[in-house]
Amino acid sequence: MKLHLKFPEWEPQYKAALLEVDQAMLLERVAAAEAAIRQRMRAIFGRTDGDTERQAIGKALAALRTLKETPFS
Repeated sequence: MKLHLKFPEWEPQYKAALLEVDQAMLLERVAAAEAAIRQRMRAIFGRTDGDTERQAIGKALAALRTLKETPFS
């Protein structure tokens, strides 16, 4: 079953990081999500129609930062 993603350019990597339960893989997944988000930010830079996505990116980056900073137990 294929899920509909609102932001398919970076959302799969982001969701994979959020759902990762293996501590050894977590930082790798976070890095992959951050890289996908950075690439997308470059792609939409200067566009006026990306406000919703930019807002979602800001929230996603905050969540990824929290994942990196929170001790895994």
